[in-house]
Amino acid sequence: MAGRIKDEDVATVKEKVHLDELVGDHVALRRAGSGSLKGLCPFHDEKSPSFQVRPAVGLWHCFGCDEGGDAIAFVMKIDHLGFSDAVERLAARVGVQLRYDETPGGRGGAPRQPVGQRQRLVDANAASAQWYAEQLMTPDAGEARTLLAERGFDRAAAEHFGVGYSPRGGEELLRHLRGRGFTEEELMVSGLAGRNSQGRVYDRFRGRLMWPIRDVTGDVVGFGARRLYDDDRIEAKYLNTSETPLYKKSQVLYGVDLAKRDIARERRLVVVEGYTDVMAAHLAGVTTAVATCGTAFGDDHARTARRLIGDVTATGEIIFTFDGDSAGQKAAMRAFASDQQFVARTFVAVEPSGKDPCDLRQAEGDAAVRALVDRRVPLFEFAIRSTFAQFDLDTEEGRLAGLDAAAPIVASIKDRELRYRYAVNLDRWLGFLDEAFVVARVARASRSDGAQQLASRSSQTRVDADDPVATTERFALACALQVPDHVGAQVDTLGDDAFTVPAHRVVHESIMAVGGATGRTGAELVAAVREAAPSAVEQLVTRLAVMDLPAGEKDLPRFAVGMVAKVAEVEANRTVMDAKRRLGRLDREQEPDAWTDAFSKLMDAERHQRAVRERATGTP
Repeated sequence: MAGRIKDEDVATVKEKVHLDELVGDHVALRRAGSGSLKGLCPFHDEKSPSFQVRPAVGLWHCFGCDEGGDAIAFVMKIDHLGFSDAVERLAARVGVQLRYDETPGGRGGAPRQPVGQRQRLVDANAASAQWYAEQLMTPDAGEARTLLAERGFDRAAAEHFGVGYSPRGGEELLRHLRGRGFTEEELMVSGLAGRNSQGRVYDRFRGRLMWPIRDVTGDVVGFGARRLYDDDRIEAKYLNTSETPLYKKSQVLYGVDLAKRDIARERRLVVVEGYTDVMAAHLAGVTTAVATCGTAFGDDHARTARRLIGDVTATGEIIFTFDGDSAGQKAAMRAFASDQQFVARTFVAVEPSGKDPCDLRQAEGDAAVRALVDRRVPLFEFAIRSTFAQFDLDTEEGRLAGLDAAAPIVASIKDRELRYRYAVNLDRWLGFLDEAFVVARVARASRSDGAQQLASRSSQTRVDADDPVATTERFALACALQVPDHVGAQVDTLGDDAFTVPAHRVVHESIMAVGGATGRTGAELVAAVREAAPSAVEQLVTRLAVMDLPAGEKDLPRFAVGMVAKVAEVEANRTVMDAKRRLGRLDREQEPDAWTDAFSKLMDAERHQRAVRERATGTP
């Protein structure tokens, strides 16, 4: 990442953005209770509106797909942007000039480029892409046009993908861009130019077929360049833009600008290995294809993929296409290891003949490319079968070794039913004919500290919506966050164990950790609690902050006081019961002092219980 936007500027942007207007650009909103707006979620298909916006606290949440956050989170998701780019887009919307932390070691470990420089670099890249495309039609670009034609791409295909040509001279682009007002420093920073040992500036790309690489917004952030001539001083077949403030190879996906809408609609992303493969796939009808740019598919790519798909792993698909040779299998295994967050819906499409999508389209036509994708197999199955290849499965020893190697892969599957089905498949694939033995072997591999921690964390955030106590606690916390001016003092006097649902207890602890609810507005309290709360309950805080309260503005104070009082009443009842149990364990004759102390505490607890009950019922 680049440098860090100053925190106070981020806060100013969030303060100035009208969330209802921002969301309203994408969603038709209607009033839904006190201070809330509701509409159909833009991130998943639904017939009844479950997407809620609460402008007063600057938050939105969908109760259908459980997505939520602030204005920045909305722009990140709707436009498939990273944090900094989303802030910059909002800043431009509301007229805030951003400042950047130029202290080395800030976010990303490097200072941010000066304000305005990013746009200059984007403009330089855009001008270069247009110029390269124009050069493709010149007499000197014959080799480039021949290579495209040999791979089945005509002029229309080249224009659709913006393919171009960089002349061999070494200074042609420099002269063109200088004439457009760009400085040598800007061209060096953008990666379009280099400087030799004598200090002479030259075109970085010379005599190559050029592909503009765009981000999800359509801005050209870099280039991929394919070698054409045997006397090219740079022997690498493909040369990409070096790391720049715009271009991070671990984050960009070639073709994403063309594919993103179909990816979001189909909830499918196809990862191929090169620029011509993306072109072939799109022209064959696989319009969700993208490619990494000179690097393996990694964690940053995975995060981008999840955003593009909508992070709906139950229905979304990520399909990797690899050659059928050993290198392709290794690439698939790297993809399997790179990100376990969506691996249950990840597939591999391998062409046994070894042809990539571009070669396959040339040899067998568009239908063959589509069929390759349709023949996908789950990545789990591919990983397991690839593991088997290391062992001699014709022997008992080899089958047992294969089982022990594959069991951890099966054990890593998060879905319990899917994990069981793969365990059963293991038995069938290995030929043990002893299903119970294989399932037990997988279960043993599942028993790890990490799995136990995951289960523990899950139990901490699970809430039973039908439990009346949980419902009361949920409304009480929602009131605390939305209208602390009515119940702040009450909330702050609740004990550490007032909330019985673990996730609710964590939210209350977070409220107390920021100094309590007394004397704060709802917006102030929600912002502070979202910052302080553990990530496991951050979305719960958002849901509570935007959820509907079953009371109009006139009745809201009484409702809020009543909900918090009921939580206090349950806590007071527990305190009385604990005091009674302690008193019952004591012998008045044998332990008079302890009995007197316990009796006094019981009397105090019962007085507190009566007072709390009166508040809960509204009786004088």
